[in-house]
Amino acid sequence: MNISYDYYRVFYYVAKYKSFTAAAGALMNNQPNITRMIKKLEEELGCTLFIRQRRGVSLTPEGEKLYSHISIACEHILSAEQEIAGDKSLQSGIVKIAASEIALHCVMLPVLKKFRNAYPGIRLKILNHSTPQAIDVLKKGLADFAVVTEPFESPAGISSASLRTIQEVPVCSSEFLIPTGTVITKEQLKRYPLIGLGEKTSSFAFYSDFFNSIGCSFSPEVETATADQILPMVKSELGIGFVPTDFLKEENMEQLVILNMKPPIPKRNICILKKRIHHLALLLMN
Repeated sequence: MNISYDYYRVFYYVAKYKSFTAAAGALMNNQPNITRMIKKLEEELGCTLFIRQRRGVSLTPEGEKLYSHISIACEHILSAEQEIAGDKSLQSGIVKIAASEIALHCVMLPVLKKFRNAYPGIRLKILNHSTPQAIDVLKKGLADFAVVTEPFESPAGISSASLRTIQEVPVCSSEFLIPTGTVITKEQLKRYPLIGLGEKTSSFAFYSDFFNSIGCSFSPEVETATADQILPMVKSELGIGFVPTDFLKEENMEQLVILNMKPPIPKRNICILKKRIHHLALLLMN
């Protein structure tokens, strides 16, 4: 048999509402057309599916058997259609975002709050990674998009766009008794322990290049797993750390001293990487 799904769909609605008229209304069709399609389905199957009664219809034993299967299929299809429609209208679904720690603090948190308020039906899954890990997650299709810090190499098939620029500064504990604004020379850098991220991060690559440009090597004595761990280490007097100025906005500066470097630490970009356009990605870019 090669029976059209449309016939089964009409059968489902007539059986559900026990009425040709009600089924026609639900399907935005007319009753004669519904009657014709049911008659055609009965001819194809070689059996009677409905018993006509004074008030509507009831299923025959063959109709009951068919409905037990067709109802499951139709309800699954309807559920899938509603889910897709909900995703398109941002009323339901899940958004998976791979983000580096710096990108999360400097860009994502304010945007996520606005997005959550506007679309409470959308679930958010934040995958907190280093930049290389976030890009790898995106490549594997495990995230809808990634927000990361430079430097990085954009893989084939993935587009990138700059969201904003950040400025990083060296900071140390006030217990070091170094005046605020002191210019740290490369000679002084050798006298203090450094706090930084590990080798497999974009921040390590960035500072390695910068230190090489001023004739030093970047080799942190204290290595942290994420950027938000640097300031607690600095406050504990473990050394000099390098953080975005955004990280200092809500800090108690009595415990911290902002230093300078000449030449200054170059600015770098936070970028969005994506395989396809997503509604939240568009919000970030605007």
